[in-house]
Amino acid sequence: MTQTSREEKKAKVIEVLNKARAMELHAIGQYMNQHYALDDMDFGELAAQMKLIAIDEMRHAEMFAERVKELGGEPTTEPADNVERGQAVDVIFGFDTELEDGALAEYNAFLAVCLACGDSLSAKLFDDVIDEEQAHYNYFDNVAGHIKTLGAAFLAQKAGTSSATGLNTQGFVARKAAPPTPA
Repeated sequence: MTQTSREEKKAKVIEVLNKARAMELHAIGQYMNQHYALDDMDFGELAAQMKLIAIDEMRHAEMFAERVKELGGEPTTEPADNVERGQAVDVIFGFDTELEDGALAEYNAFLAVCLACGDSLSAKLFDDVIDEEQAHYNYFDNVAGHIKTLGAAFLAQKAGTSSATGLNTQGFVARKAAPPTPA
């Protein structure tokens, strides 16, 4: 049995980092498209949360790119998939729940690759991103459940709400962790 060289291990880590980056690039496009659609449908609160989650995904894509560069690789600029356009509000959140569930499975596998290759820094990056993706999954699954269970009553509560996210937009996870601002 031959031992895998350090360069081969680094190449495997760069490969999974770039796969994750491509997934994040797809998520950014998908969630921003949904943000615009939800805002156009006058579901401002849902649109605002979607935008914040897209911003989290932008941060993830950048973190993966920075790590690829640190390892001497070239960050991918190609998204993993095409954006699904024209989705109805009752489809969006179930669709996104599936996207996040797939990301969680892939990122856990990518974390294992990093550990097998002896790259604890990249593994920690995946571990941190997995925590945030789990928060996204929980939100999407919760909203999808409300739409399925409550239907029009839930959506009526969200109709006509503001989509404003403020000038200092932090993203969904960062905003949840930040202390409340005084009134």
